[in-house]
Amino acid sequence: MDNRPIGVFDSGLGGLTTVRRLMQVLPNEDIIYLGDTGRVPYGSRSRDTIIRYAMQDAAFLRQFDVKALVIACGTVSTTSMEALRSGNGELPIYGVVDATVQAAAAATKNGKIGAIGTVATIKSSAYEKGLQRILPGVQYRGKACPLFVPLVENGRTEPGDIVIETVAAEYLEEFRQWGADTLILGCTHYPLLDRVIGNYMGSGVALIDAGAATAEYVAGELARMDRLSGKHAAPAYRYYVTDSTENFTALASLFLKTDHLGPVSQVSLESY
Repeated sequence: MDNRPIGVFDSGLGGLTTVRRLMQVLPNEDIIYLGDTGRVPYGSRSRDTIIRYAMQDAAFLRQFDVKALVIACGTVSTTSMEALRSGNGELPIYGVVDATVQAAAAATKNGKIGAIGTVATIKSSAYEKGLQRILPGVQYRGKACPLFVPLVENGRTEPGDIVIETVAAEYLEEFRQWGADTLILGCTHYPLLDRVIGNYMGSGVALIDAGAATAEYVAGELARMDRLSGKHAAPAYRYYVTDSTENFTALASLFLKTDHLGPVSQVSLESY
């Protein structure tokens, strides 16, 4: 039993889709979320910059004595996990890659798996390498989709919106033509586009939500290590951002699907 909070961070808002699933599968756990909204996006940054930002994010959350750290960011998970684990002692740190490739490998029937994500995520080939380890011979294609994040953060997520549907068709047509039966949503913003993406790809294509898969994996790991909370009181949720709290509050309900957020504070990470 461990009543300490779980720490979660992302470069911006997308990691809230992971938080939403954590709330569902771990309803007794306190959660502290950090969104580095002042420096988003990470996906177009250099690897060294991404690692530096990730280490600052982790250092900020560690001051709350978190029992586990969840990296709800595809870019950080595919570029910075080695640095994070070597620099944070025995703290359990979970990224989105391992759980996601396991879910994708289990879902595919024809062995054709696609992945969409940020430029840094796709360039890292982390999903391809992970899939090859557990499913030798898998056929893989990856594609960077840099316009999806700003469109999601501007609320362009609904079927029938000509802008998001046009962009989705441009990005996804090659996967449909290729015959992928499984598509990894390798950025935690992308689950908000699941209806748009699902409509375009068709009902026969499994969409793998990286954030949800990771939340479920973390729940299993905490149970295995006997680190689940024993509290019976309502869980506490706290949110920290590096830019405007007003902008965060306005958009967070879109990701969490609730208007009841908990306290939101603005912080600076430069000293971490």
